[in-house]
Amino acid sequence: MDPSRVKADLELALTLADLVDEVTMARFRASDLKVDTKPDDTPVTEADKAAEQVLRQQLASHRPDDAIIGEEFGFQGGGERCWILDPIDGTKNYLRAVPVWCTLIGLTAGSDLASAEPVVGVVSAPALGRRWWAGKGHGAFTRDVDGTTRAISVSGVRDLADASFSYSDREGWDERDALGMLDGLEDACWRTRAYGDFLSHVLVAEGCVDVAAEPLLAPWDMAALIPVVEEAGGRVTGLDGSRPLAHLSAVTTNARLHDDVLGLI
Repeated sequence: MDPSRVKADLELALTLADLVDEVTMARFRASDLKVDTKPDDTPVTEADKAAEQVLRQQLASHRPDDAIIGEEFGFQGGGERCWILDPIDGTKNYLRAVPVWCTLIGLTAGSDLASAEPVVGVVSAPALGRRWWAGKGHGAFTRDVDGTTRAISVSGVRDLADASFSYSDREGWDERDALGMLDGLEDACWRTRAYGDFLSHVLVAEGCVDVAAEPLLAPWDMAALIPVVEEAGGRVTGLDGSRPLAHLSAVTTNARLHDDVLGLI
């Protein structure tokens, strides 16, 4: 993809994140927050729906020829590019007033997710005062709680015995009959923490964590994370080593440890 177009798309995604942060923060910790249950028994709040509607309206205006896939309102449009949206990643945290949640805005070159290449990613966590972003060929960056911006890169750890590993919970591993894989990875690493959801993966991009893994993900859970990790020097695949958007799982590492992790799981 043309580098200048990637830059323009990244700038748009950052602007969209600013708009959505206002929507999500306006209802965070609201005592009258409306919560429904989706057919898959997961919660959805009024803020999830409102945030995705804002994103879709803006994209319809600024990128009318692009396709959109969002967690709350599904697929629309056509074309060779696709915006992949998770208005609130970590809804269960959001409705319990836990600040570990974010908006994920990703863009792929190609609308067939099995082969599409993620080229833009923005991860905005306003309740934490943090944001991470990347565009293919333009590096990866974060904004800290004090408002300063810095480039980020993965760690230099080369041995699993020295590695810090993070994941979300054991539920998904159990569903894929892979608890033994999880236990083996925990045993092989120096330290294990369940930072959860998006946070595990962006911490790999920052070099604070060396390995993150999730066995069951939707496209909107990971599309925005992939450019951030890869532009920071890391690697993301599915648990089987294939494309993560095709396998719907993610192993994220500092690249140096990736083959060793795949060998374990």
